[in-house]
Amino acid sequence: MIDLKKLHDAVLTGDAKGAKATTEQALAAGIEPLKLVQDYMMPAMAEVGRRFESNDYFVPELLLSARAMKTALELIRPLLVASGVQPVGRVALGTVKGDLHDIGKNLVGAMLEGGGYEVIDLGVNVPPEQFVAAVKEKHANIVAMSALLTTTMPAMRTTIEALQQAGVRQQVKVLVGGAPISQKYADEIGADGYSESAAGAVAAAKRVMA
Repeated sequence: MIDLKKLHDAVLTGDAKGAKATTEQALAAGIEPLKLVQDYMMPAMAEVGRRFESNDYFVPELLLSARAMKTALELIRPLLVASGVQPVGRVALGTVKGDLHDIGKNLVGAMLEGGGYEVIDLGVNVPPEQFVAAVKEKHANIVAMSALLTTTMPAMRTTIEALQQAGVRQQVKVLVGGAPISQKYADEIGADGYSESAAGAVAAAKRVMA
């Protein structure tokens, strides 16, 4: 009998090898891929987020947990797609034009994947047109933008305007975050949601999707 708690613990402690090994054993034993995600991986990432919020975990721990979860998800995702399981939502994620910082973006992506979202990672220095294309071509229903520099913050407003001009603003929710961003700024530019941390991104996504 496979101890599936090992998968939960491997993600929680950032043990990528352990996460992969337990996932392989579980899939070989015929355990439902969705069960692994919903019952073990998502709760583990939720606990990682909680520990981060309470300062028990810091960025290095968050990155290790994210890597462990990605390692397991790489085995599981093709099976979920093949069986027709739909993600909670599809997120086009990127650091805005002019900004090359990616650690925060990568953490947000990992937390969202851990929350059951499909993440389309557009990378860094993403122009507004690329966000628009992700909505049109990849059918993203959330656009999540990150900025670490005050000089690149205006690109968020420009992107929201581009979504409006392309006629897709009504079909997508916009989340923003990053060190210089505040709830006040999010409201000013017409974003639907804001999170001050990677750990809070999943809750923000759930709020706007609801």
